[in-house]
Amino acid sequence: MNDFVYSPPADGPKVLHHDAEILVADKPAGLLSVPGRGPDRADCVIDRLRGAFPEVLLVHRLDLDTSGVMVFALTRAAQRHLGLQFERRHVRKAYLARVWGIVTAEAGAVDLPLAVDWPSRPRQKVDAAAGRPALTRWKVLKRAPGATRLRLFPETGRSHQLRVHMAAIGHPILGDPLYGTAESRAAAPRLHLHAETLRLRHPDGGRGVTFRSPCPF
Repeated sequence: MNDFVYSPPADGPKVLHHDAEILVADKPAGLLSVPGRGPDRADCVIDRLRGAFPEVLLVHRLDLDTSGVMVFALTRAAQRHLGLQFERRHVRKAYLARVWGIVTAEAGAVDLPLAVDWPSRPRQKVDAAAGRPALTRWKVLKRAPGATRLRLFPETGRSHQLRVHMAAIGHPILGDPLYGTAESRAAAPRLHLHAETLRLRHPDGGRGVTFRSPCPF
């Protein structure tokens, strides 16, 4: 990825919801969640949101190439409340993905520990000896020639977890520049991974709320 050139999209992020405590946005693919290293990577979701919401605070991230629902805090108390929910795995997340090949089973799980692949950062790798536990559940939604649409449910939140897990079982996500094969990378113009829904407890009162973003692929 040494020849990577950051070219963020002109549009987005779209605000899906906001109130006194939280802001929910639909992140477009190709836009960093937070600033990267260097002035050429300063453009990001949180920076764009600050124009209208100067108090916005980060809670979690999505990969550069992933689109979909992100929640932000608008107060320090809300940031702490949401941060604990993510840390304790109380937040429920569902992603949509199109993967290479035909997945024959209807549902399943990938339970493979992950660690940083230090010589090839930011890549991650399956590491049975030193990896941290990582669990992804999946369900088939639709099969098409050469590809399968899945709904993915990450039980843990490791970096690149869904991408590494799908590649590890022989079904890399279409368009994945890091973990795909030449064929799977060429099969889509972008990474076909989208954060579809996010369910959490609202910091004001603790009621359950669900936010959804329509899939763009």
